[in-house]
Parts: sequence; C-alpha cells; structure tokens
Amino acid sequence: MLQIKELSIYLKNEMRPLIKNFSFSLKSNDKIAVIGEEGNGKSTLLKAIYDKESISEYALIEGSIYKEGCVIGYLSQEMESKYLNSDLKTYLTIKNVTSEDNIGRYSKLINDLGFIITAEDEHRMLSTFSGGEKIKIQLLVILSLTPDVLLLDEPTNDIDIDTLVWLEKFINSSRIPVMYVSHDETLIENTANVIIHMETQKRKSECSHSISRLSYSEYIRMRKYNLEKQDQIASMQRAEYAKQLEKWKTIHDKVEKQQGKISRQDPHGARLLKKKMKTVKAQERRFLKEKEDFTEFTDAEEAIFLRFYEGQYIDSSKRVLDMELDKLTRGDRILSKDVKLYVKGGEHIGIYGKNGIGKTTLLKQILDYIVKDSNIRVGYMPQDYWEQMDTNSGCIEFLTPSMIKEDVTRARLYMGGMNFTTNEMTNKIASLSGGQKAKLYLLKMVLDGCNVLVLDEPTRNLSPLSNPVIREKLKSFKGTIIAVSHDRKFLKEVCDKHYEMTERGLFQR
Repeated sequence: MLQIKELSIYLKNEMRPLIKNFSFSLKSNDKIAVIGEEGNGKSTLLKAIYDKESISEYALIEGSIYKEGCVIGYLSQEMESKYLNSDLKTYLTIKNVTSEDNIGRYSKLINDLGFIITAEDEHRMLSTFSGGEKIKIQLLVILSLTPDVLLLDEPTNDIDIDTLVWLEKFINSSRIPVMYVSHDETLIENTANVIIHMETQKRKSECSHSISRLSYSEYIRMRKYNLEKQDQIASMQRAEYAKQLEKWKTIHDKVEKQQGKISRQDPHGARLLKKKMKTVKAQERRFLKEKEDFTEFTDAEEAIFLRFYEGQYIDSSKRVLDMELDKLTRGDRILSKDVKLYVKGGEHIGIYGKNGIGKTTLLKQILDYIVKDSNIRVGYMPQDYWEQMDTNSGCIEFLTPSMIKEDVTRARLYMGGMNFTTNEMTNKIASLSGGQKAKLYLLKMVLDGCNVLVLDEPTRNLSPLSNPVIREKLKSFKGTIIAVSHDRKFLKEVCDKHYEMTERGLFQR
C-alpha cells in the first residue's frame, strides 16, 4: 500500500514551502479529503504522489513516496486536451479499455458507473460531452487499470447535482482507498473519514498540516474549539502581560524619580537605588522574553473579510428582469422552450439543472434582458472568469484601472481582508491560483459597486473553509443575485428562490 515519509514540497520561484515533513500511510477503507486555502498546494500534493516528475518544472521535492507494486489511478482536473477532438470509441481504444482482454471488465464498469453509452455516443467528440460525462469517461479508463488507490483532483468541478450524488455513492462504495481534493462541502461531509488540512500562517510564509481521522463535521467542530481556545489563551496572556507591565512601569518610574532626587551626599542610598534599578531592568528583560513565547492569535484561512457598500441595494418594488423566450438555443440545437423568469430588486435566484441543459447560455441571455436603468449596475462572473482577466496585468491594476491613490488604498484593504499577501497584491494575476482569481473577480464586482450580480458557478474554486464566509456575505447582500450553481449549500443558504432548468423551461422548486 502507499506510504509517504517526511515529504516536503517547495515552490521553485520563491522557495515557499507548500508542505513539510508530511508522513502518511493509506488504509484500505480510507476516504481522504485534502482541504486548504486556494494556492496551498493540494493539487500539487496529489500530482507528486502520482508522478514526481509532473511537478518538477515548478516545485522541488524532498522525502520518500513508497508505492512499489501499487497501481495508482489519477483523475486530473481536466481531460487531456489532445484527446478532445477524438471520438469516444477511438479514445477508449487508445486507452486499451475495450480490448479483447478487458471487454468483460469494461461491461461491468459501465454498469457500476451507471453510464449508458449508445452507438451514437461512441462517435461523439469528447469535447461535446458534459462535465459529468467526462468524469465518468475518465473513471472508466482509470478503473480499467484495476488500481489499488484512487487520486481524484477536483472531480466535482462542472458536474450537476445528480452526478454529485452519484459521485458520493461511488466514493463511499469504493473498495479501495480514495484520496481527493474538492471544494464541495456536502460531498466532503458525506464521504470523508480522514481530513488532511494543508495550511499557511504568517502571511503564507510558513506552512503546516494536520491529519485527522474524523468526519468533516467532527473535524470542523474540533477545529473551531481549538481556534477559539488558542485565541482565548492569546488574549489572556496579553492581558496579564499588560497588567504586569503597568506594575513594573510604576516601580520603574518611582525608582527613576528617586534617583533623580538623591543627593551626592548620600552615596550609599545612590548605590541601593542603582542596584534596585538593575533588578527592575532585569525584570523588564524577563517580561520581554516571556512575550516572545506568547501563543499567537489564530491566522486561519476562514478569517476572511468581505463587505459590500451601503449603496449596493435595489428597492424590492423595482423590476430587474422580465424575460420570456419561446426557445433557448445554442447553434442549431434547441436547449429549452417557453423560458420565463421575472426578478425583483433584492431577490436571490438560484438556477440548477443537468449538465448540457444550457444554464450558461441562459445566463448570457439574461444579461441582455436585464432592465436598462442608470441605477442598475450589473456584475457578471462567468465560469471561465480567468479568460476575462488580463493575466499579465497586476492585481491592483485589475481592481482599480484608474490607479487613483484612494482607490488603490481601498483595493489593498479589501484584498488584505481576503487573505492576499503584499506580494500577491503586487504580483501578476497569472501567478494566482484558480480560487484566488475567483476572489479577485468577486472583489472587482464589489469595488465597482455592482448591485445586480449574475454568477455562473461562483464557488466552484473556493476552498470549503472560505466558502461559508463568502456565502454568508452574499446572503446578506441587499442587491439582486441571479446565479447558476450546483453547490447545494450555496443554493440553500444564499438563494431564496430556486429554479430547475429543463428541456421544457424553468420551474420553481
């Protein structure tokens, strides 16, 4: 079975550690969720376990990974682009899935995965399959190798709720260990029995990790208790220190005053005061040394801060959207018919539906139908938001193109609240992780004063620990939200109205 001993990974460009002295042995029934803030190296850890060489261009590795005789099945975040223009039959042939030796296993896997492949499907280009279908196709290839361990990197990206439920059942019923990275809290809650948490502290200059053989809910409860206890101890130490320092200062000032008044005719008294001051100074040095050992206040990733402007609201009597479409199309294909949606000011609308049904196409249509009004300021966050950003520009420039001093100061303040370091603020957008880019895009809409947010899967790249804070802030947003999401917690906590998109239109659920 897979064993990892004293593994350390460093980023080459800044020699920043992602993980240090990590040791772990997989057990047969392990369902391991790797969690951590955006950019903390979760995907890099999985890649290193699968193939050290795959990260050699940007990272250095120390330590040992023992996997002799262990077949590892690795699901990457995206299907290899070189195969996207191949049809399914060709792809499965190249991957030796449907060979004569494997045909029996292939039939069983198709059944186990609940994946129906028609003769028509065999001749479809891989690029035309939905996110959920691509996940199943990749798992079909991986499982045909009869792996001993499964490593899944963001398997929940781009898949609908039905497929999420299927993936939960798949992980729970797996007879081999599964180690995965996911931002879907519900999936983690329902499947994980081990939590590996990769963290950074002191503005990301130091890293740490923890391994807890607990469910996610139990881990979060334990973590909250420990963080609160740490802050309580830190507060008590500083309060006691301030009290003792005040006493010391009173004594110090008294001795200093006496030294100033004593006459030269009293050398014995002067010597006594000098000796007393020496004792007082020694006590000061002891205080300062004790201060160095104080418990630090928590520097947790969920301690992020986001606020909207007071003016980012719309009166509930105001019409924001009144859309009626006879049919919704993409190219020559009719996706849905008789699509109607009416939205007022302040409403939070959540739209969900199966992969490929046309939800993203619908959001683009919605943008055209939003009421044209000088008081309505629309912010749109597409799924591929990074393509809307000049990744060669700096983060501050993206947030405040004018570069006016007051705007730059405000942008820095908001970025600091979202746990961006000073270096990350001044670096190019290209250097940020997917989740950090998502946070930056959200900040852009906030700083632009948008009061209507049209969001396409806004939480898909945010960590499960920062996601609850973002959801809470969006829930309290007094403007209008129209969002497509498969994030079950987002739909429940942020959206007050839910619509399922089907071939027959939008239906409120």
